[in-house]
Formats: sequence, C-alpha cells, structure tokens
Amino acid sequence: MTWTLLDLPAHQRRRLAQALESGFLAAPFTPESVRSVLGIGDAAPALIAALERWEALGVSGPAKAAWLRSLEEAEGRRESPEFVWSGPEVHGLHARATRQALETSLASARRSVWLSTYAFFDGARAFDLLARRMDESPELAVTVLLNIERKRGDATRAGDLVRRFADRFWNTDWPGTRRPRVFYDPRALEPGGPEGVLHAKALVVDDELAFLTSANLTEAALDRNIEMGVLLRDRAFAGAVVAHFRSLVERELLQPLPTE
Repeated sequence: MTWTLLDLPAHQRRRLAQALESGFLAAPFTPESVRSVLGIGDAAPALIAALERWEALGVSGPAKAAWLRSLEEAEGRRESPEFVWSGPEVHGLHARATRQALETSLASARRSVWLSTYAFFDGARAFDLLARRMDESPELAVTVLLNIERKRGDATRAGDLVRRFADRFWNTDWPGTRRPRVFYDPRALEPGGPEGVLHAKALVVDDELAFLTSANLTEAALDRNIEMGVLLRDRAFAGAVVAHFRSLVERELLQPLPTE
C-alpha cells in the first residue's frame, strides 16, 4: 500500500489528499472516480486496492488525507544522497570531494557531532576544524570514537597503553580548549586479541546529516587516495547511526578515554 502511494508524484498525492478530505473521492472507489481526481488509468487498480485496505481498517477520509500530507512532509526533509569521492579527478564524474564533504558538514554543526575514525595523522590538523567549532559554540556536544590498538608483540598492560594514547591525544593531537567525549573499543588491547576493531569511518551532525566514507582522517585519504563515501541528510538514518553508537557506549562496549 505504501509503495503505491510513494510512487505517486507529489502533486498527485496533494490532489488525492484534498479529494479524500473533502469527500469528493470516497468509497466505493472506482477507476473512473480515481481518474477524475488524478487523471491516471494504468495505476488506478493498485491505488484502489490501497484505498480499499484503508477503508477496511476504518480509516476516515480526513485521516487518509492527514497521512498523505505527513508522508509528503517527511519526504520533503529527505535529500538525495550525494556521492563523495577522493582521488584522481574523472571527467564527467560529478561528486563532492571527501575533504569538502567533511569540512562543510563540521562547519554546519550546531548541536551535536558524532565522529568515528580508524586512523588519523597529524591530529592537531585533523581535528582543527572540529576543535574550533567546539570553542566557538559552547552548546555543541561532541563525541569522538577512536581506535587504540596493541602493536604485535607489545606486552604492555592495556591500562598503560590507554594512558599513553590519552596523554598523546590530549597534549599533542587535540588542538582545542574544550574537550570532546572520546571512546575506544577495549577489545583491541587484549593480548592476542583482534586488531583494528573500531574501523567505522562516519560523521553524524545534529542527528540529521550523516557522512559515511572509507576515508580515515589523514591527508592522503582526504585528498589523494581513492576513497568513496555517501553524504545524506536523513533524520531517520542519522538517528539510527547515533542510536547504535550510543548503545555501544551505554552498554560499556566502548570505554571512555581518560581526560587526566
């Protein structure tokens, strides 16, 4: 039923909503009555089946209209995904550059940022824009997910590895005055455990814009490597990504990086 209505052009959904709300279109639905409202013939049987299912559920004409209008409103808040690319330029390929997608997304942040990366080099440069946004906007809440791993053959205690990473991150890599919440996956620090378990490269801004990419926070990945990603403004999708990250934190599957 939903797909039949989604396939209708927006202007036809609006006309259908008006006809249902006014009572101009009402049961019993016929090809002729649907055609008189929408001017369509071939799609009429599928549309009639959808309307009859609503009717069997006891949904009134105004309620049908309200649902159609809410569908249009939700659809209007969703933009088409953008293809994001870094690497050699290809003639005729229309794609946003990876660095541009990352930087414009961070620059637009007003309320919250969730950033996950597997690797970063030159942290002071990699995190510069995010740190400046935090210092400029005291209300901006930022959570960063980073990978900490044990090098092969390293017998250092896990706690010491975390402390070493934290000291370097806060004293060298993080350039801002305000600090984000930082979390890591402790599985990578288990002796003989898996390597690189926090491999997601993702950015979610204000719970409505999501950027998923193969690129790490390195100059090579952002500018030269062949990397691919997608940038989309979709509250449902962005919210799902944040909910997943948040559940990992709340279940303590991700641990907080010490701040002192």
